Amino acid sequence: MALADRSFARRTLLTTTAALTGAALLGGTAQAAETRQAGWPAQFPLPDGFQPEGITIGSRPYAYFGSLANGDIYRASLATGRGRIVAKGAGRPTVGLKIDRRGRLFLAGGDSGEIRTVDARSGETEQVYATGGTFVNDVILTPGAAWFTDSFKPVLYRLAKGAVTTVPLTGDWQQGPDFTANGIERTPDGRALLVVNAFANGGGLMRVDPRTGAARAVDLGTAKLPNGDGLLLLGRILYAVQQQQNAIDVFRLNDAGTRGIAITRITDPRFRIPTTVAAWGSRLYLPNARFDVEPTPTTEYDAVAVRQV
Repeated sequence: MALADRSFARRTLLTTTAALTGAALLGGTAQAAETRQAGWPAQFPLPDGFQPEGITIGSRPYAYFGSLANGDIYRASLATGRGRIVAKGAGRPTVGLKIDRRGRLFLAGGDSGEIRTVDARSGETEQVYATGGTFVNDVILTPGAAWFTDSFKPVLYRLAKGAVTTVPLTGDWQQGPDFTANGIERTPDGRALLVVNAFANGGGLMRVDPRTGAARAVDLGTAKLPNGDGLLLLGRILYAVQQQQNAIDVFRLNDAGTRGIAITRITDPRFRIPTTVAAWGSRLYLPNARFDVEPTPTTEYDAVAVRQV
């Protein structure tokens, strides 16, 4: 064997050994984390009358929930299920929400037409932005911007550098007579946005170019999302909550997000019209919105956890 060949073989051996050792360590760490998480509650209460809709989980095992009733933000420990109100909504609803690495919450304000940012640690509202929108529904964070859907208008709102820009939706986008746009995510390659369109072709996904707003229908085969709500992308696996169906439909996407293959449906008897989903460890967490009952100040609400695919 030539010197160069021996050198290459040695580097290959060292690289392979390191990879196997790393995999073993990661596997052990993941197993330990999963064992620890197994003792955490798989269902825990939210405040009576809270009317939850959105959920977000950041870099620590705490879930934040938004209230449709008054916009309050409730934080719950995933390890214990206990929580408290950490920010007041001043009577304006909170629908979708996301938390960034700085601990700042981005809130979709529903029929208030507002976008709000809140410091998750202090609970103080940092900024309020008027969009002129009808129902600001959901939000996704991308490098440099936060993107929001409007369920009754064919637009997206882009919040960047302290200013909101309205991006009209064109191309294949079809605006229905009722709720149309709902959940929003990024494509696996990060180059475009995925938006639920509950009207076009019986309900499905649109891939939206963030520069132009041009939308193209995502090929999901025969699958439909007539009750599509929150979206969650983990790698190339997309979880799409179908609220009225008490289900999560799971798809494997290509990198560009132009095609998806339905791989399974997650159902659970504890689902009571879940609206959206966030992940921690090997679990998915969902708030039960209970849209099938008339909300009262004493209506009970909760969140449930199921295993990822």
